[in-house]
Amino acid sequence: MPEPRTPERLTGEALETWASFATVLEWLPAALDAQLQRDADLTHFEYGVLYALANADRQELRLSVLAGYANSTLSRLSRAATRLEARGWLRRSPDPRDGRYTLATLTAAGRRKVQQATPGHVRLVHDLVLDRLTAAQARQLREVSRRIIRAVREDGDWPLPPEVARD
Repeated sequence: MPEPRTPERLTGEALETWASFATVLEWLPAALDAQLQRDADLTHFEYGVLYALANADRQELRLSVLAGYANSTLSRLSRAATRLEARGWLRRSPDPRDGRYTLATLTAAGRRKVQQATPGHVRLVHDLVLDRLTAAQARQLREVSRRIIRAVREDGDWPLPPEVARD
């Protein structure tokens, strides 16, 4: 049996669905960035880096691992690490287990920055997304997002902190 042919353009409900989702992909990151910039002088990307370190064992990760978590090139991550290091929020050092790697370690000031930035970020995530959904819709959004993530990248599960249980 031949596979169904993919349409050459989006129309009708497919177009409406894609247009809505594409708008979320454009507008939500800008809103998250604006809040974090205003309240914590951080980009969403920088907050994600600090958050990942705050939730890592010994609050340190190899830059290559951190780049994977952030879906970032080492070059982009290195530029962000330079900015965060200049502010005293992280420090880089050779990995003592294998000097070919560089470790990023969250500093005490970095921990304070994450603690300071998190409440406003959490409030905005609730205001813009979570509080707009019923419990059933939140479960649907989670499942739909996971399906899309797996379609984009097979290893697509974001590593959650150990204290967070998966559904």
